[in-house]
Amino acid sequence: MKKSKLLSGLLVCTVLISSLLIGCGDKKATSQKASADKKEIKVGFLYVGPIGDGGWTYSHNEGRLYLEKELKVPTIYKESVKEDTAEVQKVTEDMINQGCNVIVGTSFGFMDGLEKEAKKHPEVKFLHCSGYKTSENMSTYFGRIYQARYLSGIVAGMKTKTNKIGYVAAFSIPEVVRGINAFTLGVQSVNPNAKVMVKWTNTWYDPAKEKEAGKALLAEGVDVITQHQDTAGPQQAAEEKGAFSIGYNTDMKDKAPKAYMTAPIWNWGPYYVDQVKAIQQGTWKSESYWKGLETGIVDLAELTPNAPAGAKEAVEKAKKDIISGKNKIFVGPIKDQKGNIKVEDGKVMTDEELLKFDWFVQGVVGEIQNK
Repeated sequence: MKKSKLLSGLLVCTVLISSLLIGCGDKKATSQKASADKKEIKVGFLYVGPIGDGGWTYSHNEGRLYLEKELKVPTIYKESVKEDTAEVQKVTEDMINQGCNVIVGTSFGFMDGLEKEAKKHPEVKFLHCSGYKTSENMSTYFGRIYQARYLSGIVAGMKTKTNKIGYVAAFSIPEVVRGINAFTLGVQSVNPNAKVMVKWTNTWYDPAKEKEAGKALLAEGVDVITQHQDTAGPQQAAEEKGAFSIGYNTDMKDKAPKAYMTAPIWNWGPYYVDQVKAIQQGTWKSESYWKGLETGIVDLAELTPNAPAGAKEAVEKAKKDIISGKNKIFVGPIKDQKGNIKVEDGKVMTDEELLKFDWFVQGVVGEIQNK
């Protein structure tokens, strides 16, 4: 009887121990599966300027910090990387050697270097901002910032008294030309007599040179200045002259508080989070991402008291129309600088045409370089 009870007890213990071992095995398998499902990620960011520029690079760095906060993934970055293929490859190789399996290049001029590295490292995912070359492991991404520029043009067109608006611009590439044209169409939607005068700097980041270009425009009689540059130099020039300004990249109200009215701004963080999540989950696919106001990746910063009366209401209406699709911005009739019809009445320019913009709309004063 005792032997029978002993055997029964041993059998129960064996069953219990087996159950526990199976349970542990299940937990271990589940843990391993979860680890496999959530790939370990380390992201390297290449910046064209310093993170303290208050503009383009600052906005991307804010996106990087948002990514770290939301997903707890480690990141590294390199500031002021030259737009040179060999330099881009060197920095990228260094990041990959440090364990990065996602590389983010935040400037158009990084394109060729990143393309070469993507071919060399098929196991690494590449995200390239504002470019057009893609591959199985390399995506491009950008936002339709021209939509926000159009809105800022409404503010400038309502503010100017001289009907001369200055535009300090970096390089005459389609991205910049498209922005100038959208801004000008925004200006003309409320002030058909206003002109937009362009000065090229041939640099993304040079505070002194940007400010000098602003001063040159002010000397020609402009009373509002906007920019496609990375610093607040042009706005500071406007403030010193008693003129008004529209920034770019980030809300720059603290940089020139007496002049600043608003700015087309970027919000990169949610995009970076979405991409890294997809990579972690194994669902990522190469794409050419180009979204607009409807996603929040681009927007117009809050208007300051320097903005003209009625501008807030005008901007809100135009923004609503853009998001709904009622206002396509680049819809004909659109004339070029010489008055020739470039876009027929009712025709909407295609994305392909927007990405290759190499002419100015009527109302722009200036020439496209190296055309």
